[in-house]
Amino acid sequence: MLFRQSAIRDNLRLRAAILQAVRRFFVETGFLEVETPWRIPAPAPETHIEAVPADGWFIHTSPELCMKRLLAAGYPRIFQICRCARDRERGDRHLPEFTILEWYAAGWTYREMMSHCEALIGFIARTIGRGNRIDWMGNRVDLSLPWHRMTVREAFDRYSPVPLEDALARDRFDEMVGCVIEPRLGLDKPLFLYDYPARCGALARLKPGDPSVAERFELYINGLELCNAFTELTDPVEQRQRFAAEAARRSADGRRPYPSPDRFLDALAHMPPAAGNALGLDRLVMLLTGAERIDDVVAFTPEEL
Repeated sequence: MLFRQSAIRDNLRLRAAILQAVRRFFVETGFLEVETPWRIPAPAPETHIEAVPADGWFIHTSPELCMKRLLAAGYPRIFQICRCARDRERGDRHLPEFTILEWYAAGWTYREMMSHCEALIGFIARTIGRGNRIDWMGNRVDLSLPWHRMTVREAFDRYSPVPLEDALARDRFDEMVGCVIEPRLGLDKPLFLYDYPARCGALARLKPGDPSVAERFELYINGLELCNAFTELTDPVEQRQRFAAEAARRSADGRRPYPSPDRFLDALAHMPPAAGNALGLDRLVMLLTGAERIDDVVAFTPEEL
């Protein structure tokens, strides 16, 4: 019998080395590894993310809510590598069950998180022998510092045929970013796309002095979105209002309603100022192995089960 897993043995070995490098980096930069439950009673009600039901609760789409409760309990620097699930996600770059790296640091904003993200990926690449470059899909990306930074507005002005305000008003923002802008980002150096419209950062702090944007960024390498990060919103009243607005949008779209994550909201009043980041480890392994499909960096795909 021929096994697909036999053909990707080198990728899986490199995946293991990448996970070891991740843990080493975080330990050396003063972070504590934590574990939180994967089955929770109430996920964050984000409009375009679908949680998988599990015996009356839900499999988490991210460990975010529980990790922020740990921040509130006095854990200032934490990270976690875990499995997450999101319904209706499948493709060459998506799996319904995937591995995420998530980390939080008290006292940081998204600016410090950008620098830490640069250091993390550079450390991993050097540790596994890739040096300061990534070769993927026939293109070479230089990892040497500094990496590029571009605001969402600058990206729309440069690349989108639809102005930013029109894209938001006509509900075409995600379309323009995903289909037109993303493929042009991070082709020579990694690029942080930052300062998203306020409505596109449900759990992010609005920028002081400019509440029209949220302090959120995504990292792109060779057109591939790798992580989503932001300065955390710590106001429980504002967060509850945003969750209610997200729930209303979900209802208007005919999507499944979720219970309110009240224990998270109660803890939020005690959470210190912080920044957080969620990075797709399967996609990082794709970049570092040269794999073109996410299937080639995981031991089993859903269809094989």
